[in-house]
Order: sequence, then C-alpha cells, then structure tokens
Amino acid sequence: MPESTDTPHTPCTFGQRVKKRRERNGQTRPVVGGLIGRSAEWVKAIENGRLGVPRLPLLLRLADVLGVEDLAELTGDERLAVSSYTKAAHNALPAVRTALTNYHFTDHDEEPEAVDVLLSSVRQAWQLWHGIGEHRTRIAVVLPDLLADLQHAARVYEGVDRRRVLVALAETYHLVQLYLSFQPVPELVMLTGDRAMSAAQDADSPKAIACAAWYMNHVFRDAGERHDARVDLAMKASDLLRPNDDREDLARWGLLQLAAALSFAKVGRRGDAERFWDRANGAAKNLGKTYAHPYLIFGQGMVDAYAITMEADLVSGHGAVEAAKRVDVSPMESATRRSFHLIESARAYSLQREPVAVVHLLGKAYEESAETARFNIFTRAAVTDLAESGPTAVRREVERLRRDLRLPVAA
Repeated sequence: MPESTDTPHTPCTFGQRVKKRRERNGQTRPVVGGLIGRSAEWVKAIENGRLGVPRLPLLLRLADVLGVEDLAELTGDERLAVSSYTKAAHNALPAVRTALTNYHFTDHDEEPEAVDVLLSSVRQAWQLWHGIGEHRTRIAVVLPDLLADLQHAARVYEGVDRRRVLVALAETYHLVQLYLSFQPVPELVMLTGDRAMSAAQDADSPKAIACAAWYMNHVFRDAGERHDARVDLAMKASDLLRPNDDREDLARWGLLQLAAALSFAKVGRRGDAERFWDRANGAAKNLGKTYAHPYLIFGQGMVDAYAITMEADLVSGHGAVEAAKRVDVSPMESATRRSFHLIESARAYSLQREPVAVVHLLGKAYEESAETARFNIFTRAAVTDLAESGPTAVRREVERLRRDLRLPVAA
C-alpha cells in the first residue's frame, strides 16, 4: 500500500482538496458549479463533506474545471490519473518528446539552411496545422527536423539573420505546444511555452513576445496558475506593441486583450471580461471584417467565436448559447479553429442541458477536424457521460461518436 503523501498542512479529504484547488485558482463556487452543470450549493456540499466523491464522468469534469492533471490531487488515490480517462496520447508523441529533449551539438562549420528557406518551412508547417485532415499527424512528421534545423541556424547565424531565425523558432515552439495540448504531458507544454518566450526575447521582437504571451496565457490558464499573473503578462507584452501604427501589431494587441478577457471570465469577473473583450473587438473591427491573421487567425470571426467561451466560463448558459447562435464558423480559414469553436458551442448547450444540440455540434466538430475533437477534453468527457447516462434520443449518435473518438467502453 503506497505511503500517504498528506502532511499535517495538507488537506486530507476529497472536499478539502477541492476547496484548496478552487481557492488557489481564484474560482467561486458558482463558477465551478456552473461549469460542470451543478449548483454552488453542490460544490459547497462536496467541500464540506456532505457529498462524497462523485461518479467518474462528473469527477473528470470537476478535475478539468479545476485544472487538475492527476486525480490523486483530489482523491488521494495515486492509481487514478485524469489522463487515463480524458486525455489521449498521439502515436507520434515519443518522437516529438525526443526532439524537444535532445540537444544537438553540431559543428558550426556545417552550413545551415538559408533563412528564407527556414521561414518558408515554418509557414508551410502552420498551413498543415490549420488545414483539413489529420493535422496532428501531419505536423508531427515535420516538427523534429524543423526544430533541429532552426536550433542549428540560431547557433550559427548572427545579427539580423539570427533574430529572424529566433522568431521562426518561437513560432515553431508554438506549433509544438499546440501539438502537445490535450495530451498527458503538461510538463512538455510548459517547456515549449517557456522556450518560445525565451526565443522571442532573444530575438528582441515585440511581435514575437506578444505571440509567446498569448500562448503562455493558455498554458497558465489550463494549469490554474494565478489569474493576476496571466493578465499582467498579457498587458506587459501588449505595451511593447504599436497598434496605432502597424496592422500586425494591432492584431497581436487585440489577441492579448482577448487573453485578458478569457482570464477574467475564468475567475467569474464579468465586467472586466467584457471590458477587455470590447478592446479585442475594437481591434478586430479596425482590421476589417474579412481580416484574419495568417496563423494566429485573429480577426472578427475569432473574437466573435471566443464570446462563446467567455460566456460559458462565466457560467451563463443562455449567454453562451446566444453567442453561439450569432457565430458562423464556416468562413474561418482554419479547420482546427472551426472545430474548436463548434466544441465550445456544444459546451454552451451543455450548460443549458440540451444533449441533442451537444451531440449534433460535437458531430460537426468531428467532421471539421477529427483530431481536434478526438483530443479535446470536453468532447471526450461529454461523450463518455452521455454514453453512460444520456437520453435514449441521442444514444445511437453518441455511440458512433464514441467509436470515432476511440473512447473505451465503460466496464
């Protein structure tokens, strides 16, 4: 029997662990309850010990909302891990992990690829990520060599060429982070975010730093890191930009306002969330209705779609559904984005307890980008839950989705 890791200073009941994690995240009981379809009183009953550990599907949703990777953090049972149930590992993960943790000490006399060739390779990699098809599988093929080539070039080139390579290296780390997302390797996600920021700072590029801040915000938010630190990072990075003089800077500035809005929504601060969303919306309007950044995809469509996420995180099921009704994701030039925002629309309808709409939207998300749906935590948890206890009207479609998502059959 494993020795207990609890100490006199560590909460030792399930409810106390839930409370500690919720308070660390800066989340209120209504926010946590709403995000998993329960009341604030339900959360209070869990924390006070009046209710015990919930059934697995609900426990998984609670862990997801609290940003918990290992269920042992809540249950004290080291044999349970969230990744075992809600996160899938891509079959190329070992190769990408090796590429990240291998260090290449190549001879400086070895000629690196030309800078323009390297930059073109990075652009093509982003096209693979946003394109139709198995985007994780395709990007995993090119990432190891691309990382090695860029790292070598960054050591050999000097001056302006080195800075250009470092910006491209930061972008490639963003791609690696996206590939790793929703897989059971949080330490690698944090590593890639940090390396991207380091490369951007070494390049002395405000634009690259802004992008790195956007992606680090995702890392911190998913890990439940301090809300104030996330907003501070976004605002410090946005202060480096010149949004009034440069359209590229305006897009990145708007993206960072969106990051702040999502962070405020995550902790239930509606007024601040709406204020920063309005800033992002203003930037998108100034860029023009048809504008979308080539790989960040920032533009009016993305801002409108993130209103669904913001309302859902604020536990406003009605507001989230209304936002979803206003959004048409079809013009977005990214299959992964279209799929993600359809999944967020499904999350909105789940707050309203409309399982037919949830299943329909998850099916559409799968059609847009199978791997986006397959690796999404909400999708996996919702399908598992509906397969176990959903209404008869959706059982056939849920079972098809369960097979498509390659989810295990409950014992």
